[in-house]
Amino acid sequence: MRGKNQKLKLLYLAKIMQEQTDDSHALTMPEIIAELGKYDIEAQRKSVYDDLDALDLFGIEILKYQEGFRTYYHCGDRDFEIAELKLLVDAIQSSKFLTEKKTKELIKKLEKSISIYDAKLLDREVKVNGRVKNMNESIYYTIDAIYSAISENKSIQFKYFSWNVKGEEEFRRDGAFYEVSPWALHFDDERYYLIAFDHERKEMRHYRVDKMREVSETESKRLGKEEFIKHDKTKYNEQYFRMYGGDVETVTLKCKNEMANVIVDQFGRDVRMRPVDDEYFTVNVDVAVSSQFLSWVIALEGKAQIQSPESVKKEMKNLLKNKFVV
Repeated sequence: MRGKNQKLKLLYLAKIMQEQTDDSHALTMPEIIAELGKYDIEAQRKSVYDDLDALDLFGIEILKYQEGFRTYYHCGDRDFEIAELKLLVDAIQSSKFLTEKKTKELIKKLEKSISIYDAKLLDREVKVNGRVKNMNESIYYTIDAIYSAISENKSIQFKYFSWNVKGEEEFRRDGAFYEVSPWALHFDDERYYLIAFDHERKEMRHYRVDKMREVSETESKRLGKEEFIKHDKTKYNEQYFRMYGGDVETVTLKCKNEMANVIVDQFGRDVRMRPVDDEYFTVNVDVAVSSQFLSWVIALEGKAQIQSPESVKKEMKNLLKNKFVV
């Protein structure tokens, strides 16, 4: 009597070859037949030869080589090289917005694309200082809901929270729903931000996606298209330091020449740096003036100084005064 899984023979053969063979590990024909037997599948050599040819024709590369009187078979080219998978695993493990659970799930899925032997090479722990994993998996469904609303040209509503000193979620606006028109998602400092038109404030604003709860699509069409078009999306990362808000102003910085690389990295190659003398240059940058921007300037340890406007210089003086007062 033939095995009960006979109709699944080709599928199980593909599974065996992909999981148990690679460039360093191969199976002989008797070993392949024995493995099929574990799935209650009877096989003859000729039929397995034909099936291996079918897999190769389909796109699952099957290679063979001879050692003495034995012929060995193994999977060749795959969608991902092991080096590429290692990079993906490192990126997943070091990502803030992924929970520990989702991190493990994604890595397990990646492992299915290679042999069980190569999968062991992906068992690596990436340690990155200051990385705190997201604690709530609802972010994946939130992102999906936002993209769906953008596609459907619909507004969304959600509750927005901040953390209190007890480590608890505390909803803003006394728990009332925000209603906004989503226009884009922005990834900055390893977090997702929603760029949207706020219906109540009648202006473009941004929201931390991981702090949004009970997100749902409304029946209302999106508003604020003209306001969104006015925003240069490529400037968001340059103007908004870690997406903290503030009025966008043109700030003149006087910097030491060694800071040119830092300025270009932060504001892009289009910034115009004007030499002052052999040691300094000035540059005008459009930024959302916030404590984060001012702290960034402070962190440059005097190698960049705010020249104008006076209002921003005053904000810097007040920050420095409060920062160093015990």
